[in-house]
Amino acid sequence: MTIKGVLFDFSGTLCRIEPVADWLGAVLDEAGIALPADELARCTEELEASGALPGGPSPQQVPTHLAELWATRDESAERHRAAYTGLSRQVVLPDPALHDALYDRHMTPAAWHPYPDAVEVLGGLRKRGISTGLISNIGWDTQPVLAAHGIAPYLDASVLSYQHEIQKPDPRLFRIACEAIGVDPRDVLMVGDDRRADGGALDAGCAVHFVDHLPVTERPDGLRPVLGLVG
Repeated sequence: MTIKGVLFDFSGTLCRIEPVADWLGAVLDEAGIALPADELARCTEELEASGALPGGPSPQQVPTHLAELWATRDESAERHRAAYTGLSRQVVLPDPALHDALYDRHMTPAAWHPYPDAVEVLGGLRKRGISTGLISNIGWDTQPVLAAHGIAPYLDASVLSYQHEIQKPDPRLFRIACEAIGVDPRDVLMVGDDRRADGGALDAGCAVHFVDHLPVTERPDGLRPVLGLVG
């Protein structure tokens, strides 16, 4: 198999969301709200357990009334926001408006950190003439984040689940992404951190390489093996 194209997942693969404590702290600062240390710790702990931060820790338990919405959250922007703010609203915050502010914060470039080797690897693929694309289960446009962190210029296409109303691991989304970068699925390598979602690329005919979903400081060179896989 000769790799002519590489598809990358977004969250946990090219970029990592900020920790829950930083996420909440940034929103509280923006709102001019200062909480006592014990209350801040409670809010942080409960938000983390709720899974309200997209790209962050998974919910310890999804409430019954959100179960169906959660299962299809990446199929539209409206469902994505409703699912995550629904989880957030399980936590009592000092101002109800903070739930939407938290969701809005996670879509900003400041909330995301690129993995240290992301631009290096994408640039290396570009020099070798390998087509590259992004494929993500998500409910919003990642372009501003990718542009702010210098990643966007190295991607030939971007396929986002909410724009197609299809979620990974559905092989249809991978086929759309392969078509977008102009490469037959049999010549494409999918790189992602979720073995279930990203593993769906196998059913589309792609090869798959997994990376570990770790903080950026703990995974400085997790993407570099991709350069060896394309020859």
